[in-house]
Amino acid sequence: MAKQKPKRMIPGGVPGRGAGGMGGGDMLRQIQQLQEEMARAQEALGSETVSVSVGGGVVQMVMTGHQRLQSVTIAPEILNPDDAEMLQDLIVAAVNEAIERSQQLASERMASVTGGLNLPGLF
Repeated sequence: MAKQKPKRMIPGGVPGRGAGGMGGGDMLRQIQQLQEEMARAQEALGSETVSVSVGGGVVQMVMTGHQRLQSVTIAPEILNPDDAEMLQDLIVAAVNEAIERSQQLASERMASVTGGLNLPGLF
């Protein structure tokens, strides 16, 4: 039997295709576009806010999408030295709720960029 010459292959192992046979340049461009969109969405979160109100509206807080507290408003009628513990509890509840809503906002915005893909470590 005669020996056959091996076929010449383009890197990636598939004739006529780039690295990995997947059109690597296109995929890289798409990944770069996704990264740019995610960076823009992440930056925009800094100017978006969530507002929370607890205790029937006596404590209100505003937090950015970057989980930065912007403001705290406490109704004057709740400022009673005998009720300091209740005020402290309301503030803790408001901060925790504001953080939770801010994280939810960030998650929603990033999901709109990634199309709902779960990309651990990217945001």
